Amino acid sequence: MLKDGVQATVRPDRGFVAVIGADAKTLLQGLLSQDVEKITPDKAGFGALLTPQGKYLHDMFLTTLDDGLVLECELDRIDDLLKRLKLYRLRAKAEIEKLSGWQCVVLWGQDPFSLGEVPGAAKLLDGASAYIDPRLAVLGTRIVGPNAIKFAASFEKGTEDTYRAHRISLGVPEGAADIAVDRGFLLESGFDELNGVDWKKGCYVGQELTARTRYRGLVKRRLMSVKLDGEAPAVGEPIQYLGKDAGEMRSHVGKTGLALVRLDAWRAAKDAGEPLIAGDSRIWPIKPQWALFE
Repeated sequence: MLKDGVQATVRPDRGFVAVIGADAKTLLQGLLSQDVEKITPDKAGFGALLTPQGKYLHDMFLTTLDDGLVLECELDRIDDLLKRLKLYRLRAKAEIEKLSGWQCVVLWGQDPFSLGEVPGAAKLLDGASAYIDPRLAVLGTRIVGPNAIKFAASFEKGTEDTYRAHRISLGVPEGAADIAVDRGFLLESGFDELNGVDWKKGCYVGQELTARTRYRGLVKRRLMSVKLDGEAPAVGEPIQYLGKDAGEMRSHVGKTGLALVRLDAWRAAKDAGEPLIAGDSRIWPIKPQWALFE
């Protein structure tokens, strides 16, 4: 009998990298925007790997292994992540390798394992790691491990698109379809509010520019959920307001999408009660409830 109030979405688009060994945490601590020392069997995390100029390369979820950490990433970009991590390994006592046979399931709706509402709260569950999404608790529970799919059987089946629509409606990005590789900045995509940047940890690749952007108030664009009127624009298609640059489109599901929007254009259009324009489409941005910008 299926349990009420929960949908289970299997994520075959996710890949897994193990970083293990005596220097595993030290290596990752100098690379990622998240404080990996805080990742324990009871606490999962979310972070990113950046260029030295502070531009986005990969976002990832972080969970523990007995002798290191697991990075959950985009499957179709896993080889690029492996290559970049290995470039930084140098003489560190750490092994970096793909994990074959690992799976990801997202359960969303109610809290099926009584983990609570604290993002990142985790526990081991019959050979897998189950944790509240570190970005927002309302995104649900993620289960990762070599036998994660078996947990989906007790719940209503949700498709990848139903989960993507849920995530996009909340204004939460995931992967290169939502954050432009080697162009996007974390604070434009809400990584601060989504627990993807630890401001108290030491230096990491791209840290200087990320911190400067925050403290000097240099964020001029923000990723927002948008309602679409007309055919959805392609990823990267320019958005305009009154004939001037207002941002660019990112991913979508149906009539709901994500767009990186200039804040000045958004404010002007909102005050005038007018949409932004991309081709023949009218675009209505929605400020995420969790976001702190005005």
